[in-house]
Amino acid sequence: MAVLAQAAEVAARQGLGALTIGDLAARTHLSKSGLFAHFQSKEVLQLDVLAYARDRFVDEVIRPATRAPRGEARVRALFEHWAVVGRQGHAECLFVSAAAEFDDQPGPVRDQLVRDHRDFIDSIAQMFRTGIAEGEFRPDADPEQFAFELHGIMLGYFHAHRLLQDPRAGERTRRAFETVLADYRIAPPPAEPDSAESPAPAVAAARS
Repeated sequence: MAVLAQAAEVAARQGLGALTIGDLAARTHLSKSGLFAHFQSKEVLQLDVLAYARDRFVDEVIRPATRAPRGEARVRALFEHWAVVGRQGHAECLFVSAAAEFDDQPGPVRDQLVRDHRDFIDSIAQMFRTGIAEGEFRPDADPEQFAFELHGIMLGYFHAHRLLQDPRAGERTRRAFETVLADYRIAPPPAEPDSAESPAPAVAAARS
């Protein structure tokens, strides 16, 4: 596990494609032959690193979010935990960088990345569906569209925070998130007029 943690850190900073068994051996002070016997190939190493990062992301983001009450609270918990991971540069950064790195490179690594991203989008959509079921989001809302919009917001956050080092990245991201939520939230019923303010016209006429 410690070897994979080191490998994930290297991959998040330098790219999954730059990760090699030789480099990992040097960093961990382990024999190259021993690591090669374990991983068999660079591709297997890359896939194992993705599996490690995926498990870590589930532990740090998805599982804590599912402990929140169903509905908007759960969606908010997902956003909050996801933002923390983005600030700290953990697993999500690896998935974002690897997606750009392998988007046009067919093969097992790209296939696994596609599955991981689709599974996560499905998880977001399912959390949003609980909000519809709880009567907190519009019944005609599209969960997949919400997942798409939230994912886009978070990708923008990682770009602004890590590459541009925008000090207002968090503030802008939260504003975008609140705007999207407000668009999907069920509007409160209009307030009824206060009958105590003035009598109805017919009653007023009868009293005159």
